[in-house]
Amino acid sequence: MLNFAVLVNTFAVIVGSIVGMTLKSRLKDVYKKRMFQAVGVVTLIIGVKMGLEANEFIVVLASMALGGVIGQWIGIEERIGRLANRIEKSEGETHFVKGFVTATVLFVVGPMTILGCFAAGIEADPSLLLLKSTLDFIAAIILSSLYGLGVLFSALSVFLVQGLLVTFASQLTILSLPQYLNDFTSVGGAILLVIGFGLTEIKEMKAGNFLPALGIVVFFDWIYSFFV
Repeated sequence: MLNFAVLVNTFAVIVGSIVGMTLKSRLKDVYKKRMFQAVGVVTLIIGVKMGLEANEFIVVLASMALGGVIGQWIGIEERIGRLANRIEKSEGETHFVKGFVTATVLFVVGPMTILGCFAAGIEADPSLLLLKSTLDFIAAIILSSLYGLGVLFSALSVFLVQGLLVTFASQLTILSLPQYLNDFTSVGGAILLVIGFGLTEIKEMKAGNFLPALGIVVFFDWIYSFFV
């Protein structure tokens, strides 16, 4: 859990969030809106790029559909939101909750998280996670200037998720194989698209409820491997 690269990534989110919250009071609403839209558009672009990595789109579709149903049934985003409510001691989807959920999903979904944690855990190579730390630092500045304190607390999610992945990296190396990683990346891209739609105010959807798809796609690819 106390891996150097994970600590750096966590610290980058914390510092970026503090910088963003400091800038928040100095920005006019019209500028905040433009930044909000910029983050959404870039998130959509990244989501499309990642989504096109798929080996089998039918596997990605089935994973997203089943994952979304399971996530909705469990109420994943609502549970994350309630956790944020407890931290803030509030009720409902406040700005804090929105920031916490959005930043948590954005910072922990994606191949850079998976591959970076594997490299750090198995090969003791922190370079990919350090690169991700730089990107997350910039994203945290922008997101926290829009959402505030909730983004800062998402650093806890980064620490826990990446720490666990680094710790158990040797047992999860199957995800680094192209036949699994590509579809996993595509599902991650689809989830980022859901986030991007919300940020650009095209369509508000609960991105957190699609998180089970990240596990389901690995299982479906394993099943699919017996038929090709």
